[in-house]
Amino acid sequence: MIAEVKVLNRLGLHARPAALVAQCAARFESSVSLIPSGGEAADAKSILSLLMLGAPCGTVLTLEASGSDEAEAVQALSGLFAGKFDEE
Repeated sequence: MIAEVKVLNRLGLHARPAALVAQCAARFESSVSLIPSGGEAADAKSILSLLMLGAPCGTVLTLEASGSDEAEAVQALSGLFAGKFDEE
């Protein structure tokens, strides 16, 4: 399952939001990746991989989940991005 998410919080995908994404993704069996336009996929279950994206505010990422609970994973992670990681 594929969806687009946008980094909306002012500080971008820094350590705290990356940790929230990784914790959320880890709750699901599905493999979950975040892919920047023209970039390499980041494992959404790895904080370091997410930080390597260097995604500032306004970055659009492709959220890709594959597995038995992919729909739930996409919904939960999309909600984190839409809610600006509860930072604002």
